[in-house]
Amino acid sequence: MRHRTQAQKGRIVAREQGRKLIAKNRRARHDYHIDDTVEAGIVLTGTEVKSLRDGRASIVEGFASVADGEVWLRNVHIPEYGQGTWTNHEPRRSRKLLLHRHEIAKLIGKTQEQGRTLIPLSLYFSNGNAKVEIALARGKRQHDRRREIAERDAQREIERARRRRR
Repeated sequence: MRHRTQAQKGRIVAREQGRKLIAKNRRARHDYHIDDTVEAGIVLTGTEVKSLRDGRASIVEGFASVADGEVWLRNVHIPEYGQGTWTNHEPRRSRKLLLHRHEIAKLIGKTQEQGRTLIPLSLYFSNGNAKVEIALARGKRQHDRRREIAERDAQREIERARRRRR
């Protein structure tokens, strides 16, 4: 009698490879100066994972905070799963982030500085695991945004002039 492995019996499901983007916070780079980024895992329930696999989430209003030596992702909207029953999750609940102790200590020190906050930049699956990219950021002032827009417009005009000369 020959013994077959689990894969030969067809019982092992192929694991997802690569990175699949679910949600991106485009406003973050416009409203904040990004100082540092950290990748963190997220503690999720089953229906939240299924809803994310459908590609449904909004991180625009989200932020992260440190409480009792743990980092929490707050105000991120993951809609209820359509086929979920009474076990469905609350869409805007606080979700714990999975970070190493030294990373949490570093974030605690940096967020206590004046005007620093933790914001989510993107939410994605990396090799089948849900991850969030958290940025340590400083808010931009109104005149910073105006200057950035003016520089972008000036650069556009320069490029147009170059194209016209050719």
